[in-house]
Amino acid sequence: MPDTRPTQHLLRHWREAVPQDRLAHLVRDVARAQMRALQVRLSAHGVSFGHWTFLRILWIQDGITQRELSDLAGVMEPTTFTAVKAMESMGLIERRQLAGNRKNVHVFLSKEGRALEKVLVPLAEDVNRASVRGIPDRSVAIVRKSLLQMIQNLADEEAGLSEPDPTLK
Repeated sequence: MPDTRPTQHLLRHWREAVPQDRLAHLVRDVARAQMRALQVRLSAHGVSFGHWTFLRILWIQDGITQRELSDLAGVMEPTTFTAVKAMESMGLIERRQLAGNRKNVHVFLSKEGRALEKVLVPLAEDVNRASVRGIPDRSVAIVRKSLLQMIQNLADEEAGLSEPDPTLK
């Protein structure tokens, strides 16, 4: 049985210590709790959460460069290099240069890495189901729509399309 103490501590923190703390902190803590729950499930298959991140990308876009993989994962290239090297030694991926381009190294899933999709994706779906258990579908849809709007708002601000909210200063 997984150790639930860190998640219980988070719950107590939010209910008792800082129930009105910033939404960004709450979103981060929910994500951390979900990642922890997924990591417990992934570890039974010898996959780390970091490797999961790269596998998810490769299941959608196989054969991309290590740089593209870094960008899509939102991590620095040395982190990607280390993970790719480990995943290669585990037999999950292959690194190859394409004909006519000796500069870039492309990352391809192996047969084993591709096969893990059918095993690991249901684990993530289990975590998602567990995290929304007891919440009406309509509320989940509102939360999803709200979070996507927050991302849009921040993307617009980052692109200079809107001004930051002056009440946040």
